[in-house]
Amino acid sequence: MKRLLVLNLLSLFFILSSCGTSDQEENKALRESVIAVHDEVMPLMSKIKSMEAKAIKTAEDLEAMEDTDIQKVEELKALAYDLNQAYEGMFVWMRQYEREDGDRSPEEVKAYLEDQLLKVQVVNENITAALSKADELLEN
Repeated sequence: MKRLLVLNLLSLFFILSSCGTSDQEENKALRESVIAVHDEVMPLMSKIKSMEAKAIKTAEDLEAMEDTDIQKVEELKALAYDLNQAYEGMFVWMRQYEREDGDRSPEEVKAYLEDQLLKVQVVNENITAALSKADELLEN
């Protein structure tokens, strides 16, 4: 009877251990996905600032002209704002992102990382959308 109890406890231990490893591997993969999204757009940060400065300069140049296209000036100012917001969004996300799991359970880590993946994807979308709009407005 004791032997059966010990075998059952050992079996339960191994099952739980293998589940934990699986959770850890899944969380590791999730963390890698979060960082991959970050790493995809991080190199674009200098381009964002460059495009923002170009949009502001172009808007100022247009305002100085006698035949000012007010709509174009407003579009450029809105673009500069959007570029700045996308830039700041990356740093806001980076400041709140926690690299360590701390005392969280594997389930809590998974939920946290899934949430962070969604947040960094929004940051990515904002950056790529702002740069796409900049390419469109500043190249014409």
